Amino acid sequence: MITFSLNGDSVSFTGDPNTPLLWVIRDEFKLKGSKFGCGAGLCGACTMHLDGSAIKTCVLPVAAAADKAVTTIEGLGNPEALHPLQSAWVEHNVPQCGYCQSGQIMAAAALIAEKPGASGDDIDQAMSGNICRCGCYPRIKAAILSVAGSALGYDATAVEARS
Repeated sequence: MITFSLNGDSVSFTGDPNTPLLWVIRDEFKLKGSKFGCGAGLCGACTMHLDGSAIKTCVLPVAAAADKAVTTIEGLGNPEALHPLQSAWVEHNVPQCGYCQSGQIMAAAALIAEKPGASGDDIDQAMSGNICRCGCYPRIKAAILSVAGSALGYDATAVEARS
């Protein structure tokens, strides 16, 4: 039995310990926000947090989550209390098709938690493992910069104009 915290609740999984964490979260715990994209850990659609770090879960065996904290997009915020990045995504009209967006937000949230005042270069580096087939990169970066900029006291519109 593998026990871990899922969005703050203790959960257990009794199946194959080599099952990718993404499938355990989606199939066993019915949280569908994280998506399957490539199955090789290259696109970032499956990104979740493992003890606060952004992790590609389509290639991570559930056994790696034992006794750790897993956070999915559903655990980041909720409609009544959005995470600042979720609010920025809405404000900057980021998604087009939306498929990659939960992974994008999770990667960005890990960056902002680690570096609240992340620079454009920090964002480029942290987000390089997340692919958006619609090409929404400028809006993604502007949304992240608006949150990072507010941590530094920047005006969000001035930050967006520079991106």
